Amino acid sequence: MVTIIDYGLGNLASIKNMLKKIGTASVITSSPEQIANADKLILPGVGHFAKGMENLERSRLIPILNEQVLNKKIPVLGICLGMQLITSHSEEGDVAGLNWVDARTEKFKLNSTTLKIPHMGWTHVNFKSNEPIAENLYEASRFYFVHSYKVRCIHQENVLATSMYESAFHSAIINGNIIGVQFHPEKSHKFGMQLLKNFINI
Repeated sequence: MVTIIDYGLGNLASIKNMLKKIGTASVITSSPEQIANADKLILPGVGHFAKGMENLERSRLIPILNEQVLNKKIPVLGICLGMQLITSHSEEGDVAGLNWVDARTEKFKLNSTTLKIPHMGWTHVNFKSNEPIAENLYEASRFYFVHSYKVRCIHQENVLATSMYESAFHSAIINGNIIGVQFHPEKSHKFGMQLLKNFINI
């Protein structure tokens, strides 16, 4: 069962509906018992990094998530804030993250007077071609973004994809069974559907 983690932030119903469109059953839950039985995990999120970590801690979900992801190696997909939470630290609130990937979440700093923050809208995503999550996603793949902070991987092997917003940034990250995407596949039509299909097939 694909388990969508409910910690009080995120477009949970939109993700569930997109999974339904591709023929995949899922459950939205904050129950440690259900998370313990998951075949795949999705960590969504929209909002403030510090609030996200606070909600995870208050819900007492971090121990079971660490067990499933780090010890049992259950595949997990972090989306938007969910991707940022799997990093080591964020400038948003100056707090530690889950530390599943050695990466930092940093605020966009732009020189342009025409580009705005948040970065919002459709943007090309260039994936590493040898990763299963990127199957049938080519250079022209476009996904929908809404974010004011970006992730910077410390190690190049954790960079799954890059995008451009004035300069290149890491728009997807990977560490074994751990995948994060800064964009919203649930809002990205055929490209989002393909990415979610790939995740289900991992």
